[in-house]
Amino acid sequence: MDNEIQLISDGDGLAVIGNATDVERFLLSEGLPSKDLGVQRLKSFFGTGAAAAQAGSEIAANSGRWVKLTKESAERVKKFGLMESKTPGVSHAMVGKPGSIKSWLQIEKGAGSFLTNPAHLAGAAGIMAQLAMQQTMDEITDYLARIDEKVDDVLRAQKDAVVSRMIGVDLVVEEAMTIREQVGRVSEVTWSKVQAAPTTIADTQAYALRQLDALAEKIEGKTKIGDLATTAKEVESKAREWLAVLARCFQLQDAIAVLELDRVLDAAPEELDRHRLGLRVARQKRLDLISRSTERLVARMNAAASTANAKVLLNPTKSPAVVQSSNHVATGVYDFHGRLGIESGRRSSEARRWVDAAAEARDKALETGAKGVGAARSLGNETLDRAGSVKDKLSSGIAERARRRRGDDNERGEEG
Repeated sequence: MDNEIQLISDGDGLAVIGNATDVERFLLSEGLPSKDLGVQRLKSFFGTGAAAAQAGSEIAANSGRWVKLTKESAERVKKFGLMESKTPGVSHAMVGKPGSIKSWLQIEKGAGSFLTNPAHLAGAAGIMAQLAMQQTMDEITDYLARIDEKVDDVLRAQKDAVVSRMIGVDLVVEEAMTIREQVGRVSEVTWSKVQAAPTTIADTQAYALRQLDALAEKIEGKTKIGDLATTAKEVESKAREWLAVLARCFQLQDAIAVLELDRVLDAAPEELDRHRLGLRVARQKRLDLISRSTERLVARMNAAASTANAKVLLNPTKSPAVVQSSNHVATGVYDFHGRLGIESGRRSSEARRWVDAAAEARDKALETGAKGVGAARSLGNETLDRAGSVKDKLSSGIAERARRRRGDDNERGEEG
């Protein structure tokens, strides 16, 4: 069968490998955006000798593209029935497109397949992991640019020495990534420059998470609407700053992981698969930690919004301001989650319009008779129309009570 291509998935992305023309046709037919996979780097697995020359020749004959798997794209490739391989977390399939058939179909492939070589699969999975992390790094760059948050300014403003040191780490990692891009590998010299960076980045991440926790506790301790409005506004501003710092930390951690995988691929390729899996677990733990802290902040802000909504009648200006700050924090957190790939539900509190709240209270108050008059008067012009009818009823009641009192007075006078 002509037009044969090979698919490899690690759950986060899809590698499409084969003749360059066939790969391009497949991606176009399935509507999948992609970027270069860089399969030539797999030559690092084979060293020298006849076997290495043959493997290198096979690799050279192939082109590769990488697709970030979203829910939609994952559904599109699901029909090809990718099968689990001996490489943990990696599935694969061979597909082809006969001249008489328009659609791509899964086919069987013998021992000559690129996919039958475990080293090929492990190497491809390692490269795919790098591309997934670089995609997240790009997403974070866009996120920081969109919120116009000057992370360096935030870091410099901190008195904590560990936090401010991350600026230097930032520069070193950026330099290492630039050298990698130009040279195509991470040498021992380049790696030595960034080996100490993870500790500083982790310290900064921990500090930023503590700051977010402190903001959550601060908003939780407020009960008066005035104090709540002031604190909510402060939390809104500070939370955005610390989310930006966390985003930069995560971006740098992904960059270090990309450099690590390159170094392992270059120095000990047989360990690449285990190292890839270890990095995946560590990365997920960081995501879980960030998710718990940020979700806690959103929960506290939602609670503040509920308190403000309950008191909107007495605080028609400050209550909606609290809800607005809460919504801004929630929106910022879930936008941040999306850039990091954290799955989370988004729930935005709606500020009750003062008019709606007033109308609800008015209707309830009018049902209670005399109490309704006081409530109706407090609602302003909107309640005047109904207040008039209540006034008539109350006037009749007052007149009746006056007649009873006069009758009582007359009875007492006759007894005297």
